[in-house]
Amino acid sequence: MSRVANAPITVPSGVEVKLDGKLMSVKGKGGQMNFTVHDGVDVNVNDNVISFSWDAAVKNAKAQAGTARASINNMVTGVSAGFEKKLTLVGVGYRAQVQGKKLTLNLGYSNPVEFTAPDGVTIEAPSQTELVVKGCDKQQVGQIASEIRAFRPPEPYKGKGVRYTDEYVARKEAKKK
Repeated sequence: MSRVANAPITVPSGVEVKLDGKLMSVKGKGGQMNFTVHDGVDVNVNDNVISFSWDAAVKNAKAQAGTARASINNMVTGVSAGFEKKLTLVGVGYRAQVQGKKLTLNLGYSNPVEFTAPDGVTIEAPSQTELVVKGCDKQQVGQIASEIRAFRPPEPYKGKGVRYTDEYVARKEAKKK
């Protein structure tokens, strides 16, 4: 059984946490995020420490408390430090260019693939074969990185495609005569 909800969250300096009924609001240098807490979960904010308790009579209240704790912890981390996902383009002629919010990818198709980043997410290209997706919302950063990877997922024979920097691609042996 998980004990995630038992661990308190320490709020770093520069992050403002506000609780209005069941609406938790977290504000920092990275932006502002909101989360609605489940009815069976109680949130206590005391001296930069957020703790959670739950009503044992409500079904799944402990699970909801763990979910709330994880989500609020991700919000606090996101507005203070932010999240990032790194992608690597592997293949001859595979290139990435960023102009403002517009990402242009040359991935071996007849036309370049264009992708526009939504609000709250920034895409950077330190080199032509590297991409960094940054933002304060962990779910949104992961979703955008996944959508970019889906344009050309890595294939197992030559390993070409868009992959996460830390991703391992299992290679297959070519067909023998």
